Amino acid sequence: MFDAQCDLAALVYTQDQDPDQILHEFASGLNANGHRAVGIVQLGRHYPDASLSATLVPTGEQLRLFQDMDACSGCRLDLGQLTGAGERIARTLDEGADILIVNRFGRQEREGKGLAHLVEYALGADIPVVIAVPSHHFADWITFAGGMTVKLHCDRESLDAWWSLVSARAGSLRRPDHLTVCEVIK
Repeated sequence: MFDAQCDLAALVYTQDQDPDQILHEFASGLNANGHRAVGIVQLGRHYPDASLSATLVPTGEQLRLFQDMDACSGCRLDLGQLTGAGERIARTLDEGADILIVNRFGRQEREGKGLAHLVEYALGADIPVVIAVPSHHFADWITFAGGMTVKLHCDRESLDAWWSLVSARAGSLRRPDHLTVCEVIK
């Protein structure tokens, strides 16, 4: 069921772990090294009002994904903002990407909504996907993914090791119809 070279990875975290920092550093590192990481990452615990904001990758634009309600009802997810972010991410994927990063497998995604369509879209385009999955919803994730996933510890080493395997395999499988300018000139 778990294949280390599967293009779909779940960064599984517990309540005391911060997948946001790991995903943010991972995306930044990939983009700094010439890869094209695309997606969305929550700002995490180290930012004020972290639960209210996320960052689009690779632009770094910050979005507020929650809307304030009255004092009695607290806050709730702004589905319009989430949908808009999903549309922007899909357009960016169309421009080319090496990996899709999704901030959470949350309630919307468990119901097949939210950013769930981006996972299917990216995998259909042979773009690897990593998504943060809370440990208490990992069984739901397995159902969503049809068992075709890699379960990663919530640490950078596990994520980097998976990426090394997946990106090396993807590089060796490049089809000849995707020639570089240098290959065409030769």
